[in-house]
Amino acid sequence: MSQADRSKPQQPKANKKGPNKFIRFTSVAFQMGGTIFLGNYLGQWLDVTYDKDYLETTITLVSIFISMYLVISQVIKVSKEDD
Repeated sequence: MSQADRSKPQQPKANKKGPNKFIRFTSVAFQMGGTIFLGNYLGQWLDVTYDKDYLETTITLVSIFISMYLVISQVIKVSKEDD
């Protein structure tokens, strides 16, 4: 080993299991926002199309529950991968 090789700090090898947790949870946040936005947009469209006033609220709440389920399942999946 040369003197130059000994002076460099060794970097840990990259984890080959998959994307970084930060990147995964960032994508989960965008997925959650997109799901809620699309649910709200669909509810607005249905309210206007069928002349109702409760569909936007109902579908938005359902999309919030769906997005929360997706987030919780993703967290559980990442938690199991760490074990």
